[in-house]
Amino acid sequence: MSLDQNDLQEIGFAIADRLYIQIGSWHLYLGDAGLAETLAIECNANLDQGATIAARQALESVQVQLAGGTTRLPLARLIPPGQLLDLEEILDPYCR
Repeated sequence: MSLDQNDLQEIGFAIADRLYIQIGSWHLYLGDAGLAETLAIECNANLDQGATIAARQALESVQVQLAGGTTRLPLARLIPPGQLLDLEEILDPYCR
């Protein structure tokens, strides 16, 4: 299953406004961090496996550069656990 450009853009907008990286008490929304579109594209690659698997695999696939690119971490390690459920909720309508 592959989404059309409008659906992919809708997912990207939802991710940008709802999901964030948490460092200390700071929240950096993925739209501001420039990661929303990348995450939406990664989610699209696995939507045929369901929202849960698509969300988990995408969060592990997207690598976030830290310290000018000297360190990379999967996005899954930088978001709070509840954000996984939010991402699954965003993706669920597109998996049907």
